[in-house]
Amino acid sequence: MITSSRACAMMLVAMLSFAPAVRAASPAMPSFAAVRAAQSPSDGTLLDRHRVPLQRARVDASRRQLEWVPLVEISPTVAVALVGGEDRRFFEHRGVDWSGLAGATFDNLFRVLDGRAPRGGSTLTMQLAALLDPALGTGGNRSLGQKWDQAQAALSLERTWTKHEIVEAYLNLAPFRGELTGIGAAAKGLFGKASSGIDADEAAILVALLRAPGAAPAAVAARGCTIVRAVDAAADCGRVRALATTRLAGRYRMPPQQALAPHVAGRLLRAPGSEVVSTLDAGMQRFAVQALGDHLSELTGRGVEDGAVVVLDNATGDVLAYVGSSGAVSSAREVDGAAARRQAGSTLKPFLYAVAIERRLLTAASLIDDRPLAIATGRGMYVPQNYDLEYRGLVSVRTALASSLNIPAVRALGIVGDDGLLDALHGFGFDTLNETADHYGAALALGSGEVTLLALTNGYRALANGGMYSPPRFLPGAAQATPRRVLGRDAAFIVTDILADRGARAPTFGLDNALATRVWSAAKTGTSKDMRDNWCVGYTGRYTVGVWVGNFSGAPMRDVSGVSGAAPVWRDIVHYLHKSDRSAAPAPPPGVVAVPVAFAADAEPARREWFLRGTEMSTVLASGAAAPTIRYPANDTIVALDPDVAAGRQRVTFEAAPAVAGLSWRIDDVVIADDGGRAQWMPTAGRHQLRLEDTSGRVLSRVTFEVRGDPSPHDRQASRGY
Repeated sequence: MITSSRACAMMLVAMLSFAPAVRAASPAMPSFAAVRAAQSPSDGTLLDRHRVPLQRARVDASRRQLEWVPLVEISPTVAVALVGGEDRRFFEHRGVDWSGLAGATFDNLFRVLDGRAPRGGSTLTMQLAALLDPALGTGGNRSLGQKWDQAQAALSLERTWTKHEIVEAYLNLAPFRGELTGIGAAAKGLFGKASSGIDADEAAILVALLRAPGAAPAAVAARGCTIVRAVDAAADCGRVRALATTRLAGRYRMPPQQALAPHVAGRLLRAPGSEVVSTLDAGMQRFAVQALGDHLSELTGRGVEDGAVVVLDNATGDVLAYVGSSGAVSSAREVDGAAARRQAGSTLKPFLYAVAIERRLLTAASLIDDRPLAIATGRGMYVPQNYDLEYRGLVSVRTALASSLNIPAVRALGIVGDDGLLDALHGFGFDTLNETADHYGAALALGSGEVTLLALTNGYRALANGGMYSPPRFLPGAAQATPRRVLGRDAAFIVTDILADRGARAPTFGLDNALATRVWSAAKTGTSKDMRDNWCVGYTGRYTVGVWVGNFSGAPMRDVSGVSGAAPVWRDIVHYLHKSDRSAAPAPPPGVVAVPVAFAADAEPARREWFLRGTEMSTVLASGAAAPTIRYPANDTIVALDPDVAAGRQRVTFEAAPAVAGLSWRIDDVVIADDGGRAQWMPTAGRHQLRLEDTSGRVLSRVTFEVRGDPSPHDRQASRGY
């Protein structure tokens, strides 16, 4: 009597006989070594310059797969559950369980008639063959011919592979849940652990997912319960159901193995499984991340959430540290703050003065007027103010730059010209300043344009290198661009000397501040409009460091400036870089000379000052930029009168600076006496010409402005007086 299983097998052979008589031979199966070598994780790995791992980042968006896991590193409970749940006679057959396959085929005839889902009959080896060759069909969608080819491929595998290798390869290649492929990713993504730590209940859920990776948690729990009880009849299914409910209900989370440089990884990693050696230094990167996070924690309560850091090697342009965000402190950690465009604030002033000095328009000793200033623009009046809201009269370029005074910078821009500064900034690599000079106007001197921290830091690196520019690089093997001169070495030296001058910085920042490092350094801070960004960028003899602190949302900070927000991070990084190395000041180039200078009217104490050869002087006179001029109103100003306000309360105050004896004001044909550089006038509607004259009647300055509106009727008579 023929047994039922044998009958089923005979029936299967008969059914297969209806397949095409001649079929293409199934592809030869690869070796285990070739399969293992070809498998690559979906992530790439970023290494530092010493091949220390910095960051793992996903590159392949179609799957989530980690490195190949040897079977000896996979919990034995997984293999037990796999064989018990998928292929109980795995160690008995040679690739095809003919009896089981025939029974499944026979049963499926009735399942189709009943409308039930088909029953699988593939062994683990057959399933592996399908994973290796998708042409063999997937899931329950295999044709009869594909089933036969799959069986032949499984027999071929078993002739050259060991059972150990088959289980290992299957677990590393099988899809588990959604995009999770392979036991390593499944264990890490669903249970937050390595595959070596999987217990029996977790193994049952993983094996249950193999048949239906997208099944509902309840269905996976039911299948997992069957599997765990097949291994241990007394097993309690409660934990299996709980795990399935909690682990499969939402999105999986894959904790990063290394997470020090996500933004650089995003720049450099392109191929799955790749390892890219970068210019970063792991120790420097780790310290920069920590220093930024620690200081932002100290600013809690001041509306500060985000920050970024860039550290460059002066000689090579190698990016040694690149921190794009504050990580856990930030609500938008994916944003790259080092590549984001932000208003530069006062950090552009060194380039302005460098151009003025190189063109011999100013020297470090030149006196510039630091008094109220108003400039008419197409959008209204532009009235710059100093950070501390104080005015110092005549100040030297050295004091103006080191103390970051705004009004002298705007006056210096008037000397250099908007186009002159913008062209120079383009030469320093600021390619985000892509508007016209008219668009930025006088505010460009105070950093109204948007730059990136990387470009700004590299621009300062050009100053550190004596005016030679080259782009930064992230790959040590990348060809270095030929440096090009963007500023004369002599002018770069003078500006560097100013940025390193603690005494010249003192009028605004005092002598004890975060820019006062224990090694030689040159630095500049900056704060943008409404306290939305603050910066500190500077360099030593070997490195250039840039720090930005602010909010990616654009929200303003509270009581945080460049010297209190970004500078402490900058100082800590400079000290880390030079914990065992000295920082040497640059040697004076032959094109500069230091001479003693005295200042007229004791504007500043006498000192030795650096000059470009041919521009040196022993006495600095208050002339040119310091001549008395009308500061308000600016030319083409429009003054609007309010008819509901008494004319006597709408006086216009004329202002001139510097205030000297003998000045007088002439409005149209009426003369008004000067009172310390000021005069008051009762406005009348119409266009007026205002002149500032000296004792001899010589016109020193003139403007034309317009008054619109009319005072209230009962005040018209009074408004005729001056």
